[in-house]
Amino acid sequence: HETILSTRLSGIIETTTTTSRKLSMAQFSIGVDVGGTNTDAVVLRADQVVCWTKQVTTADVTTGVARAVRAVLGQLRDRDLQGTICRVNIGTTHFVNALVQRRDLVRVAVVRLCGSASRALPPFCDFPPDLKKVVCGSYHLVNGGLQFDGQEISSLDEEELKTCIRTIREEGVRNVVIAGVFSPIAPQRHEEKVAEIFRAEFPDVSLTLSHEVGQIGLLERENAAILNECLKPLCHRTVEAFRQALNALGLTCPFYLTQNDGTLISAEQTLEYPVRTFASGPTNSMRGAAFLSGVADAIVIDIGGTTSDVGCLKGGFPRQASTRVKVGGVSTNFRMPDVLSIGLGGGSIVKQTQGADGKLTSVQVGPTSTGYRLVQEGLVFGGSTLTATDIAVATGHAQLGDPGHVTGLDQELVRQAVDRIHHMVEEVIDQVKLSGEDQPILLVGGGTILVDEKRNISGASSIQKPQHYQVANAVGAALGQVSGTVDRVVSLAQTSRDEAIGEAKADATQQAVAAGAVESTIEITEVLEVPLAYLPGNATKVTVKAVGLLTDRPTGGGTDLADIIAADTTTWEQQAVQEHDVAPPSDTPPAPPSPQPASHLPTLQETETEIDPATGAWVLSPWDV
Repeated sequence: HETILSTRLSGIIETTTTTSRKLSMAQFSIGVDVGGTNTDAVVLRADQVVCWTKQVTTADVTTGVARAVRAVLGQLRDRDLQGTICRVNIGTTHFVNALVQRRDLVRVAVVRLCGSASRALPPFCDFPPDLKKVVCGSYHLVNGGLQFDGQEISSLDEEELKTCIRTIREEGVRNVVIAGVFSPIAPQRHEEKVAEIFRAEFPDVSLTLSHEVGQIGLLERENAAILNECLKPLCHRTVEAFRQALNALGLTCPFYLTQNDGTLISAEQTLEYPVRTFASGPTNSMRGAAFLSGVADAIVIDIGGTTSDVGCLKGGFPRQASTRVKVGGVSTNFRMPDVLSIGLGGGSIVKQTQGADGKLTSVQVGPTSTGYRLVQEGLVFGGSTLTATDIAVATGHAQLGDPGHVTGLDQELVRQAVDRIHHMVEEVIDQVKLSGEDQPILLVGGGTILVDEKRNISGASSIQKPQHYQVANAVGAALGQVSGTVDRVVSLAQTSRDEAIGEAKADATQQAVAAGAVESTIEITEVLEVPLAYLPGNATKVTVKAVGLLTDRPTGGGTDLADIIAADTTTWEQQAVQEHDVAPPSDTPPAPPSPQPASHLPTLQETETEIDPATGAWVLSPWDV
């Protein structure tokens, strides 16, 4: 407490010093975003980006995260900054990748509370066969379930449930989903009671209650709960690996993961709800674009190495998908951003078609891509594949590699490729717009070199590439906001519209406070009402979202930079000496590096990026290659 207090007092006293000195005593947050090609990290102090880095994503992901965090800590050390790291926020692709690749998943048993209703389509009925084979343990249709207004379809049968529990235990399954018809209306009526019985009879059970994961809509909500439960063991291993990696770097501060809606979820909560992190990548980019540009309502285009993710900002947050979303081939209805992806990126392969007379007739850009092999296969890097990056260099929009390799390109080919790239951008803008009016466009991501900001693009009222656009995704991850969401069906025949919405707002606010938000900062960012004409009693679906700041209170939970530096300086210096004391390169190709254990953490020199001051190009080191 004394250290934090003195830090704050120092910041007040030294208000007349230089900007760098003002930054020297501060609270910092670190944001990390894991992409398919790069893992980006930034350090934020209030609304300022203090430093950032890009590191190559590693196969185990955790090593890449540790490498990126180590790099920005090294930059803070080199600048002799003082203060506290109050938190680390990570946006990870661990869980959605595992689902798509059908790996590290466990079998799940489903208990559906439905009585005599909702039996025609059993659990797992719309799962892809390969995924169903991996995660389908068993399913049990038992008494219970609610009508839309909270009345029971049938009462719970405790003996039936105990028999069901014994069967699941005998099958050797300990991951269970409880899904009740219309359970979000009154979860305490059935789902929570069944959970209590399970925990009493089967203490080792791991449970997901469907109302905690999905929205109204039985099959999609049940599917979302199944995906959540089958990922829990992987989630426990991943979160613990992150924790150990951060601790090895001297960081004992709290760490969070980023959610699908652009807010944070604590590491402890992530253990229970891994599916809430599925779409954190595009969401982080959109939140970062809003933060860096100061524009709250716009279309964000995040251009990477292989694809471009495009979505709409509304009030500084991504617009949420209004329909069910397929994840890994499974229909779900948990809240996901409304993002459209197209096959346009820096590594997109450019193909040309010629007529019988040998003249150029058409040019295609993507969807195939060189991906992370761009630096080996692209023309400007000495390769033999024509990519979108080569086109950008040929037109002078970018300075990468050796421009001499593309000076001989057919100018008509270059012109048509540029036109095709911009036509693809115009098409995707038109697809995500909800009105005929032109919209402001925010360009982020390393692939923004493909787009000419000065060109007149149909559908764009303005085009902006904010500062630090290269790491907007990590900036979005570093932001400290938490949320609470309520999604329920109410009968307006029994209550007024204002009362129903007011109660939903109060409950959403309480959820945000429980997640760590400071109550005075909470704002209601979304209120949706959808009349359900197919149900009696003037039924209406009400959705409310509340968002507030996660204030970094002086609770002693942060990590002082001085402690990190004192603990690691000797280690860093020893590693630097060891790495510089190596044999000079020879003409003989180096032997491939020996496999490193999973716990290996990269050294400072391994993570430092060499940037050409004249061109801004990233000069690849032997370690990068």
